[in-house]
Amino acid sequence: MAKVPLNPYGAPRAQFLDDGSYAKNLAAMQALESVLDERRAKVAAGWGAGYAERVHAKAKLTARERLDRLKDPGTSTFEVGTFVNFGRKFGKLESPAAGVVTAFARVAGKWTMVIANDNTVASGSWWPLTPEKIERAQTMALRLRLPVIYLVDCSGLYLPEQSRSFPGRTGAGHIFKKNSELSAAGVPQIAGVFGDCIAGGGYMPIISDRVVMTEQAYMVIAGAALIKGAKSQHLSSLDIGGPEVHVHQSGCADMRVPDDESALAAIRAEVARLSSPAWDFYRHGADPALPREDFRELDGLFPGDHRHTYDSEQVIARLVDRGLFWELAPGIGREVIVGVGRVGGLYVGFAVNRQGLIDDVELRGAKKPGGILYQQGIAKLAAFSRACNDDGIPIVWLQDISGFDIGVEAERHGLLGYGSSLIYTNSTNSVPMFTVLLRKASGAGYYAMAGLPYEPVVQLSTPITRQSVMEGRTLAIAAFNTKLDDEFEIMTQDPTERAAIEQGMRETEARIEGDMSPYKSAAQMDTDEIVKFSELRPWLTALAEMAYQSSGHRRIKNPRIWSLHDVATLLEGAR
Repeated sequence: MAKVPLNPYGAPRAQFLDDGSYAKNLAAMQALESVLDERRAKVAAGWGAGYAERVHAKAKLTARERLDRLKDPGTSTFEVGTFVNFGRKFGKLESPAAGVVTAFARVAGKWTMVIANDNTVASGSWWPLTPEKIERAQTMALRLRLPVIYLVDCSGLYLPEQSRSFPGRTGAGHIFKKNSELSAAGVPQIAGVFGDCIAGGGYMPIISDRVVMTEQAYMVIAGAALIKGAKSQHLSSLDIGGPEVHVHQSGCADMRVPDDESALAAIRAEVARLSSPAWDFYRHGADPALPREDFRELDGLFPGDHRHTYDSEQVIARLVDRGLFWELAPGIGREVIVGVGRVGGLYVGFAVNRQGLIDDVELRGAKKPGGILYQQGIAKLAAFSRACNDDGIPIVWLQDISGFDIGVEAERHGLLGYGSSLIYTNSTNSVPMFTVLLRKASGAGYYAMAGLPYEPVVQLSTPITRQSVMEGRTLAIAAFNTKLDDEFEIMTQDPTERAAIEQGMRETEARIEGDMSPYKSAAQMDTDEIVKFSELRPWLTALAEMAYQSSGHRRIKNPRIWSLHDVATLLEGAR
């Protein structure tokens, strides 16, 4: 029998990081996390307490109140797209979270994707990037085969910005294509309609398997005001498309309930009818367990200065159950760590960039920097990724990478070819992949390690993530290269010209540093969510359960017949 050789990994914190360094790291991280908490709270408030009071005055709940009552008591939700449109102005207005809440939530014991129009932001209107955010959430659900719950309270497009959300390949109409793809794949969709549901908002629930309407809800192609203008008919929107029409006459809805609470109860009852999750089956008799070392210590393991290193093995040890991990080929391609551990009792593959100096196998006794991909590491990643895909093991990519090796030796070793092999593998994998940008996500290395362009199910950033082609100082040197000598010093002796070049380089560096902010990435949907390091373990536990929740839609091999055993045996024999 091929046994998965999980072994103790990592060490207590005091053995590799002194108290003073830990306290310094922790203080710097807590300051960044305080900013994250403040910004999360600002987004969650929508347009503010006054708008929430307007919703309550109509005897309705806000979107986040609905989500809180819908989820199983005592469970956490995992929001994605919190900072979409963060810091952007549309005239004088903002659209917190693009006016829609998208979150993974446990409902009736099952993971679901909840998509809820924020009725405190322009009555749940769709802003620029709102359709793309909804479509991203639908894609996550499709990849994981999670039931989708729509909490609809949407007055349609925010018309002053319609040209930026209506047309185009991912414009508002693409939401309905995703509705159709989910339906075609057999993914359950359940819609609760709580109020305005106009135009595109009216189409969104219709393809769902169940549609529940409250007495205040209506679904219409055009609202009363438009019909009055076009046909001179004096009707209310409820007259045109309320529950009396769509439940009892058109058949476009299935159930009529008095209020929000009743609708949420009806939705929970529908989710309860779905098949039970397959997690316990795929745990193969193992019980979920916490890491041996406290995962909350992760907040203090990362130095405040991105140029300083840390021990990647200790990060893995604080993410996997009981700190047990099977590292494959530890002596080959040491710039990366690949292996398997359990997360919440379920097998998960890890691909991680090792930091610090590593041994150079060609120059015995010499060292080279980690956080860079060399020939053997790239080959190891590709072989591991292929084997995990063949075995049905979800993969977590923990990125902290400066890019590929460069220079004469790199080209002689054929890094372009090896890199292409890895890119092909990650482009064609069907197994769920999740990417975490721990710190640096630079250059083509970001692509090779399953960055967002390679369509991981979810990509997470942290408060210290730096996402860019190159660092600000390096890019400034490249931009002003013709003005610099071989030592990167300014060549001109003219004081005025020299001052102008210095200012230009400083401004370029500052602009690039600003562009690398995780909030900038999240605002324009270049990453899905910003999370604290101490939140990574709960996130990965939830994602592992989602990856294994459904049965029968992808190959998940018994661990006895994993391709990984073959790879490990061959690599061990070659040493």
